[in-house]
Amino acid sequence: MTERTITHAMFTLERHYPAGLARVWKALSDPVSKKKWFEAPETWEKDVHQMDFRVGGRETSVGGPPGGPVITFEALYYDIVVNERIVYSYDMLVGDKRISVSLAAFELKSEGDATRLVLTEHGCYLDGSDDGSERKRGTGGLLDKLGAYLAREMAN
Repeated sequence: MTERTITHAMFTLERHYPAGLARVWKALSDPVSKKKWFEAPETWEKDVHQMDFRVGGRETSVGGPPGGPVITFEALYYDIVVNERIVYSYDMLVGDKRISVSLAAFELKSEGDATRLVLTEHGCYLDGSDDGSERKRGTGGLLDKLGAYLAREMAN
């Protein structure tokens, strides 16, 4: 029988984007904009992404590597203050095995023509799936994709 464990971990990531607060907010809150940067790795098969951005709304992303397990992200939004914060919980599954449950919060601050984003996550990583370091690395990569998306948008 598999030993059941929970590893508790917290991390905070901070990014400074040379884009105004309204642009960053739109990239986080608008389903069409978010789909342009919140994406699976290029090597994965096309994923399905749905987003109902409102308190009580859900966001789901399902995909995975060719021939590999299906990865599911499902979030529930608890608190949204326009241009200031987003608080949500989410779970991750690999196939039908739940690997984590997390509480996450985006905080946004205007800094002139730029925006400071702070993301804090409290995670419960299940049955040895992670110690939090892989999630921190993956989430950091997504925030970097957000930065690249904002740079492309500003160039157009």
